[in-house]
Amino acid sequence: MRLFEMLLLFSSACWLALLFIFNQRIRRSALLLTSGAGSIFLVIHFFVEGYRVQLLFLYGFTILMLMLSLIDVFITPKTVRTASRIRRVLVRLFIMIGLIVTACFLYVFPVFDLPAPTGELKVGTQVFHFVDPNREETFGKPATGKRELMVQVWFPAQAGTGKYAPFIPDTRILRYMAANYGLPGFTFQHLKYVSSHAYSGAEVSSAQTSYPLILANPGFGSSRFLHTSQAENLASHGYIVAVIDHTYNTFATEFPDGRITTSTTNDLFSPDHDYRTESGNRDKLGKVLTGDVAFALDQFELIQSGQIPSHLKGRIDLGHVGVFGHSIGGATAYDASYDPRIAVGIDLDGGLYRLREREGLRKPFLFINSESEFERLKLVMDNRVYTDAELNRMGNTREWMDQVTEDKKLELERMRETVAAGGQFLYIDNTEHLNFTDVQFISPIFKMLGITGKVAPERANSVINAYMLDFFDMYLKNQGGILMKGPDSRFPEVKFVTSLL
Repeated sequence: MRLFEMLLLFSSACWLALLFIFNQRIRRSALLLTSGAGSIFLVIHFFVEGYRVQLLFLYGFTILMLMLSLIDVFITPKTVRTASRIRRVLVRLFIMIGLIVTACFLYVFPVFDLPAPTGELKVGTQVFHFVDPNREETFGKPATGKRELMVQVWFPAQAGTGKYAPFIPDTRILRYMAANYGLPGFTFQHLKYVSSHAYSGAEVSSAQTSYPLILANPGFGSSRFLHTSQAENLASHGYIVAVIDHTYNTFATEFPDGRITTSTTNDLFSPDHDYRTESGNRDKLGKVLTGDVAFALDQFELIQSGQIPSHLKGRIDLGHVGVFGHSIGGATAYDASYDPRIAVGIDLDGGLYRLREREGLRKPFLFINSESEFERLKLVMDNRVYTDAELNRMGNTREWMDQVTEDKKLELERMRETVAAGGQFLYIDNTEHLNFTDVQFISPIFKMLGITGKVAPERANSVINAYMLDFFDMYLKNQGGILMKGPDSRFPEVKFVTSLL
C-alpha cells in the first residue's frame, strides 16, 4: 500500500469514528479537520501516486465527507437531533462496509515493489522489434505476413540517471492480462504504477569489455514482463538477458505501430482431441518457439556486429550463450539448446516436447521443478497405477493416462541423459508452477487460492535467482558452482533429486 493511499484510508476511518462523538461542537471541528486533511491527501495521491479504479469508493467518500463537514457547520443542533436514528446507523454501516471492502482491494491488488537485484552493477533495458523474413506466421495475420517478435533486453549499465522504467510500459495489455485470468479488464490497472529497477536508454557498463548472453522464454499465455526480476538480477551480475515475447503465445504483445496480438496458440488444444493429437500440436507449437530462439540469436549476432543499431554493439560475448525458460518456455530452452551456439540451459518447471524427434541433449542443463510437478514425476518414477475412481476424479481415461506415463518416462530418460553431461535435477519445497514468474508478487490472493505455493514470494524468488545465477556462473563464467555441489544449509527448501533419475 502506497503512503497516501494509506493516509486516505486512515483519514476516512477517523472520520467514521468521529461520527460517534456526542459533543456536537467537538465533532464538527474534528470532522472538518479530518475531511480537510483527507482532501489534501487525495489531491497529493492523484498527482504524485496516480489514481486506481479499486479506490473509487474511497475517492467518492473523501469528497463527500468534506462536503458534509462543511454543510454541518451551518446545521443547527436541533436539525441534527431530528434526523432519523435508523438512517444514521445505516449510513455509518454503509460507510464501514465500503471502507472494509476498499481495504481488501488494497490488500488484494497492491502496488508492490519488485525484489531489488542482488548484483553490484546497475541495470539498463532496451526493447527490440525483430521480423523474420524467412518464416511465415502461422498463428495469426501480421501486417507483413512474417513471424514478428518483441524482445526486451536487460544489461549491465553505467550508473543510471532519472527514473526507473515501469514494470509494464505497455499498459494497454493489462486488460488482456486480466482476461487471461478470467477477471474484469480493470483488475490489474494498478500494475502501471509498479516500477522496475532498470533504466531506459542507459549505456552499457564498462566494468567488462563484453558480457555473456542469456535468452529467456516465458510460458504459455505469459509475457516477457513476468520475468523482469530474474532478468534484472542476472543483468546486475554481469549478463545480457533477452526475454522473448513469443507472439500469439503471450496473453498480449504490443508492437511499435500500436498493434496488439493476443494468444491464439490455445486454439491448438481441445478436450475433444485424443492424446497423440494434443501431443503433436504441442510439438508443432514447440518447433515455432524453438525457431524464435534461433532467430533471436541470429539478430544478436547482427547487433554485435553493428548491423542492427544498439548500445550493445561489440559488448555481447557470443562465445558464452545460455538459455532458460518457464513452463513450455522451459521446454523451449531445452529444445533450443541443441543449437551449437548455446552452451547451457535451465528449465523452470516445464515438461519437454519433441521427445521422439531428437536424441538426448548432451550439454550442461539444470532442471528446477515446483514441488507439485516433482510429485507428479515421482508417481511416474514409482510406476503408480491409478484406480478407476482416481481417473474419474481427474477426468482422464486409462488410455490417456497410459500415454502420458509413456511420454513422461521418455522425458525422464532424456533428463537423465542430459544431467549426466553436467547439471542437476532439483525441486523447491512449497512451490507451485507460477512461483517461477513475477505473477507471485501481483496479489497475495494467488497464494490463498493455491495458484502459487505456501512459500513467501520473496523467498521463492531469491532461491530461484540464487540457483540460476550459480549455474550460469559455473558454465558461462567459469566461477561459482557452489550450490550445484549439493544441499546447502542456506536453502533448506531446495531438494536435490538427481539420483532418482
